[in-house]
Amino acid sequence: MPTPPPIPITIDAGPAVHQHAGLSRYATRLIEYLRREQRDRADLTLFYNAHSGHILPPGLRAIPARTLDQGQYRWRLGAFAGQKLGLPRYGRAILGGEPRGLYHATEHLLPRLPVPTLLTVHDLIFERYPEHHTRTNRAFLRQAMPAFVRAASHVIAVSEQTRRDLMELYKTPPEKITVIYEGIDAGFAPAPADEVARVRAAYSPDRPYLLMVGTLEPRKNHLTAVRGLARLKAAGYPHRLLVVGGKGWLFDEIQARIGALNLEDDVRFTGYVPDADLPPLYSGAAAVLLPSLYEGFGFPVLEAMACGAPVACSNASSLPEVAGDAALLVPPTDDEALAAAVGRLLDDGELAAGLVAAGKRQAARFTWSRCAAETAALYELVNRER
Repeated sequence: MPTPPPIPITIDAGPAVHQHAGLSRYATRLIEYLRREQRDRADLTLFYNAHSGHILPPGLRAIPARTLDQGQYRWRLGAFAGQKLGLPRYGRAILGGEPRGLYHATEHLLPRLPVPTLLTVHDLIFERYPEHHTRTNRAFLRQAMPAFVRAASHVIAVSEQTRRDLMELYKTPPEKITVIYEGIDAGFAPAPADEVARVRAAYSPDRPYLLMVGTLEPRKNHLTAVRGLARLKAAGYPHRLLVVGGKGWLFDEIQARIGALNLEDDVRFTGYVPDADLPPLYSGAAAVLLPSLYEGFGFPVLEAMACGAPVACSNASSLPEVAGDAALLVPPTDDEALAAAVGRLLDDGELAAGLVAAGKRQAARFTWSRCAAETAALYELVNRER
């Protein structure tokens, strides 16, 4: 039997163009690995809104692309209006001439199109913790996301937690949802000693450090980490908390708490760091913390594990399924429990070493090759059912 030709896939590259955190990584790596390893199954064309002069990252520029030049809010509202009114207003811009193949929306934005569509849902944080989103974003997503999910031919959830949320909150049929875990980049591995020394000299030359990685926003729960650090300091631990990531919102509340606890010299916000610095920062950390209230996936847990760092994270949302048995889990708002868990990692070398070994095994399960292969298989399934 002859091998079927690859399915034409128009895939949303917008997050790779406009984002800096997890959504960007998902779109970029999925596209790269589909192109590299699944070309016989998926013939990719990229689509993105090219407003504000944003351009594709270098690794994606060799792939054919179509663009739309609209302001961010006009594009979002236009996609939502198209779904509500049943108007495929962006079909030609996105699909080109004759509609064919499938369209894959890699973020929470699905225009109405005359072809089968897939929608990746990363989380429903705005439903679970509405107070942790800006009012404008929350209002849009609460109206638009149910419409996007209903309109999609099939939904990809990045975790079982997200799948459960879709079923509970939107009554999405389970057969319409497939869980496909994201991967971690191959560069996350134990760093050489000279690299660890280099970043330690740059970021915390005088003291050992604990590490948090992620955008500064309320759901990441930096306040619990700061209160936990205060307990550790009172118990005599000398560690500094390094916080890597861009500022989100409600940052002033975190700063005020740090001041109230007299931790100005004990917490350091680095902002975004060069990609080359992140693996050695993980490798050199005495422990990595992720006490998030909610995560759709939780990249930092697996990145830390891959780099050989012990992890203490929250027992909420997707983190238990991502961490497996390779981390110490604590209730997300219990700073006393977090401090106790970190203290155990710092004091019990045998415990920490066992978790590090288990963490490397756990992280090895999450690869972009696997993500791309499972996504390509889903394309084939949706294409057969069209």
